[in-house]
Amino acid sequence: MQNIDSKLDRTLSIAPMLDWTTSHCRYFYRLLTKHTVLYSEMVTTGAIIHGDRQRHLSFNEEEQPIALQLGGSSPEDLALCSKTAEDYAYNEVNLNVGCPSDRVQNGRFGACLMAEPQLVAECVEAMRSATILPVTVKSRIGIDDLDSYDALVNFIEVVSSAGCETFIVHARKAWLSGLSPKQNRELPPLRYDIVQQIKQDFPQLEIIINGGVTGLEQTKELLQTLDGVMIGREAYHNPYLLAEVDNLLYQRNAAIKTRHEIVLELIPYIQDQLRKGVKLHSITRHILGLFHGIAGARAWRRELSEKAPKAGADEKVVLQALNLVRL
Repeated sequence: MQNIDSKLDRTLSIAPMLDWTTSHCRYFYRLLTKHTVLYSEMVTTGAIIHGDRQRHLSFNEEEQPIALQLGGSSPEDLALCSKTAEDYAYNEVNLNVGCPSDRVQNGRFGACLMAEPQLVAECVEAMRSATILPVTVKSRIGIDDLDSYDALVNFIEVVSSAGCETFIVHARKAWLSGLSPKQNRELPPLRYDIVQQIKQDFPQLEIIINGGVTGLEQTKELLQTLDGVMIGREAYHNPYLLAEVDNLLYQRNAAIKTRHEIVLELIPYIQDQLRKGVKLHSITRHILGLFHGIAGARAWRRELSEKAPKAGADEKVVLQALNLVRL
């Protein structure tokens, strides 16, 4: 099946982050940027096949364009889940070949799969045969002692031969033992030059860089040599940087909303979710960084952190917190 979707512009995307890029978080991001590609948390094939599929896969229509990131190593299971992603109207399905946690390794998926490029190729081929969605791969530049440039080139060659045309590359190697997932995001040195070299050596592929990106000026610089940039924790801790994305990176001429306007836009969503039984804290924990660097930001975070988890908390808590921040 053809997997190219020319409408999916991956100039900027938000990384899949476990327990962070939930549906509530993604809805909030959409109030800031309409064009950035959003990624789900990683969902294992087992959770989809044997678990509560609706809970794991449902999302608001407003969140599109959105990609589903899958964790797994069974071509058959990944194919089934890729078809399910299409049924749920995702815009892309992504295979996780980058997460270094012990739990992921024990399930034989994530970064450990970089040692098995042929298996990854088989997974990609099965996924592509099952869906019309673009199938992409998110990896590291290497793992453990399998960290030579030649090994990375071999991985890209083998997996791209199965039809994968988009690689999202975290520009750090991963140590599968001895480092925690947090340490694996911080201690191995960033090697943007390696990702840029991959783009030079594979000009026909779409190469997107991930890891350590902290702002839009840095993003613009990286876009001079790469096809896209994926931002992770910086967007979560300082989400208002996304307010300029559509104009700066997608050449749109849209009015940039203030932080206060964004909060007020979020209120109807909060009210709707509360009626569905969602706890306020499940939503507000994702907006704590909205006023990062602004007078009153600490009071905003404290008010939400202390009052949103309480029983019966509603949108009034958010409005009260908003009053603590200067216009």
